[in-house]
Amino acid sequence: MNTIENIIKLALFEDSGLGDITTECILSESFSGKGIIVAKESFILSGIEVAKKVFKFIDLNCECFSSFSDGDHIKEGEIFFKVQGDLLALLKGERVALNFLQRLSGIATLTRSYVNELEYPDVRLTDTRKTTPGLRSLEKEAVRAGGAHNHRMSLYDGILIKDNHIVVAGSIKNAINAVKNRTTHLMKVEVEVTTLDQVKQAIEAEAEVIMLDNMNYKQMTQAVKYINGRAVVEASGNVSLTSLNKIAATGVDVISCGALTHQARSVDISMRINTV
Repeated sequence: MNTIENIIKLALFEDSGLGDITTECILSESFSGKGIIVAKESFILSGIEVAKKVFKFIDLNCECFSSFSDGDHIKEGEIFFKVQGDLLALLKGERVALNFLQRLSGIATLTRSYVNELEYPDVRLTDTRKTTPGLRSLEKEAVRAGGAHNHRMSLYDGILIKDNHIVVAGSIKNAINAVKNRTTHLMKVEVEVTTLDQVKQAIEAEAEVIMLDNMNYKQMTQAVKYINGRAVVEASGNVSLTSLNKIAATGVDVISCGALTHQARSVDISMRINTV
């Protein structure tokens, strides 16, 4: 399944699937036009290839130009995207292309601010599954454009035993044993814990990764000391720009931050269209 193509199809149908009344009334015949997309603020770019696909999906003859790539810094007032083609295609694709660009660039920009803030180069900053429904693959790509890393993409590509799994299994040991009995040795087992007692249970059950969920700094420091390299240590919960380095200072290996996606603000951009 071509996920990106399906996302674009859905977005275009949502916006103009039943027609573009305004444009179709104004344009009685085909005309060529040019469009430029301008940055109205400074940001980190993401979604440039998706924007190109939007216009090409409507009109294969559209020509898209950009000297920028995802991850590049765009300055306020800079023209970072140009497109030439049928005016109907440009007008139909305008809002959809802008929506993708402003949303994904917003994630990349916020992520870059976290990456720049983090003073511990050995600590890996990742996203979470707290993404916009249907846009996860694009939003996680935007996180990478911002300089951070991805956690698991979905439930199928990583084992993470959370609190409700533990309740269902009866204990951390039961949950870990059940997973290890049904998966290959190639899959690491991660377990989410909230107390130091649960940390000990996870170590005794031979978890390979332990997520310290919503622990305070003292608890995290104690947990890292107790684990002592026997598992990868991930911190999650209440991660912000102000808490980021305090969490990293506890000695954890990974910090997962849902804010990278669910707290990102769309950047301000606009498209200007002219006839050829």
